[in-house]
Amino acid sequence: VRSGSCQQLPQPVCLKLSSPSGFMATEVRASHILVDERQKAENIVEQIENGKDFEELAREASTCPSSEDGGDLGYFGKGDMVKPFERKVFDMDEGEVSSPVKTKFGFHIIRKDDER
Repeated sequence: VRSGSCQQLPQPVCLKLSSPSGFMATEVRASHILVDERQKAENIVEQIENGKDFEELAREASTCPSSEDGGDLGYFGKGDMVKPFERKVFDMDEGEVSSPVKTKFGFHIIRKDDER
């Protein structure tokens, strides 16, 4: 659905598509922590749940170059990330932290920071 074509849809659908929490997001901003083992990823999720700072953990534990920026990946659209990562992040709420997501690169802990 293109922006502006919403008016041609039934009102409840139009409102859902145009709402910030709707499924119309074309880009998301996310941060992640990438590790090579599921157990490491699960331990990191537990630390986050217990109040440890996501950015600090990204700097300490992530093997991705984004670790220097606290795991920040910036904004990206559909098709820019590997499918398991993309499916998860586009289905998350802002501020939500995922359980470990396995991709060909390893295990990701994803935090959805924004959508637009």
